[in-house]
Amino acid sequence: MAGEAVLSDRVADLVEYLVVSIVDEPDSVSLEVIDSEDASTIEVSVADGDIAKVIGRRGRTIKAIRTLARALAARLETSVEVEVVG
Repeated sequence: MAGEAVLSDRVADLVEYLVVSIVDEPDSVSLEVIDSEDASTIEVSVADGDIAKVIGRRGRTIKAIRTLARALAARLETSVEVEVVG
């Protein structure tokens, strides 16, 4: 399980890099990684004004972030979900 936590942290680093790159207030970005037996969940918190930027039009931006995160997770032989909590 400890190895799985390290893998999900690598995916979280990617997600953090992507989110910080697109928001106006990068200092307000924070991530929480919740590891469970079958998958990890990465909860992304951003400033209220940046939520729309992270989600994107029709959810395209968050979908792209999720796709990249899942691709890296699959390569690391784990699974991950990304949620924006505001």
